[in-house]
Amino acid sequence: METAQAFGLAHLWAQSDLMIRAVALLLLAMSVTSWYLILLRLLRQIRARRHEGAIEAFWSAPDFAQGLRRLSERAPDSPFDALAQQAAAAADHLRRHTRHDSLGGTLDADEMITRALRKSIALSTAGLESGMTLLASIGSTAPFVGLFGTVWGIYHALVNISVSGAATLDKVAGPVGEALIMTAFGLFVAIPAVLAYNAINRANRLELSELDAFAHDLLAWFSTGSRIVPLADIPTASSPAAPAMRAATGAA
Repeated sequence: METAQAFGLAHLWAQSDLMIRAVALLLLAMSVTSWYLILLRLLRQIRARRHEGAIEAFWSAPDFAQGLRRLSERAPDSPFDALAQQAAAAADHLRRHTRHDSLGGTLDADEMITRALRKSIALSTAGLESGMTLLASIGSTAPFVGLFGTVWGIYHALVNISVSGAATLDKVAGPVGEALIMTAFGLFVAIPAVLAYNAINRANRLELSELDAFAHDLLAWFSTGSRIVPLADIPTASSPAAPAMRAATGAA
C-alpha cells in the first residue's frame, strides 16, 4: 500500500524533468482552449435555436421593411439578419446611385444583389468556421503530444532504474505506469475535441444550407417581387387548395 501511494500524479510531477512538465502544461492549455471553443459554440447553438421561426416571420410580413424589422427582433446579429440587411442595402444603393451612362449602370441589378449576397454568406461562413481549425488541430495532435511525453518519461525512468541497479518489477512498474499517464492525458484532450468538431461541423453545414436557401429566396424576391414557393407547399391536383390555385392563376 505504501509503495502504491508513493506513485501518482504528484510523484510524477515532482520527479519529472522540464520536458515532461512542458508537455503536461501544453496538454492543459490545449484542453482549456478546446473546452473554451466548445462552450462558445454551445452558447451559439442555444441562441440559434431561439431564432427558429424568424424566417417565416420575415416572409409573412406585409412588406420588406416590416420583414426586416421582424427578422432583426427575432434573430438579431444572426447570419440571416446580416444577409437580409446586405441585400436591402445593395438594392437601395442600386436604386439611388445607378447611372445608365456609367460603367456601373451597365451591370445587371440581379448580378449586383447576387454579389452582395455572396459577400454576406462568405463573411458568415468565416464566422462559423472561426476556431474550427484550432479545434481540429487539437483533436489530431493531442494524442501524439501525450505519446511523446510517455516515451520521454519511460526513457528517463529506465535510465534512472539502470543507474540505480534495481530492475525489479516493483521498481519498473511505478515509473513506467506514471509515464503512461501522459498518453491518457492526450486522449482525454483529443476525444472531446474530435467529437465536438464533428458535431459543430454538421451544425454549420445545416445552417449554411438554410442560409443559402434564404439567399435564393431573397434574390427571387428582388427579381420577381415574390418568394419562390417551396415544392412541398405547391398544392397537387388532389389537394384541397388546388381549385383555388387554378382560379388564382386563371388555369382551366
